[in-house]
Amino acid sequence: LFLYQVRVTMAEDDSLISVDYEIFGRVQGVFFRKYTQNEGKKLGVVGWVQNTEDGTVKGQIQGPIVKVREMQEWLRKKGSPRSHIERAEFRNEKKIFALEHKNFSIVK
Repeated sequence: LFLYQVRVTMAEDDSLISVDYEIFGRVQGVFFRKYTQNEGKKLGVVGWVQNTEDGTVKGQIQGPIVKVREMQEWLRKKGSPRSHIERAEFRNEKKIFALEHKNFSIVK
């Protein structure tokens, strides 16, 4: 039974997911996009990040579920050194069968 549970968990961890995000707070003019891109590359996830006219930062993350969760945690709690994150919203989470982006890019 234990071996079966481990195998199931590992298989689930290999699943690819996609999730959209929007980060609120002091996240513009503090290199948030650059740090987000660097963190995404470091974790091996793909997607994009951009500033909005509302003063937030939004984007999408795609990758193995474990790595996407790490990236979500980074977006929720850490961000760039000079940022101040009030809240992070994640939407449209879904399983995907292939990555839709080649890398993690900054959208102007």
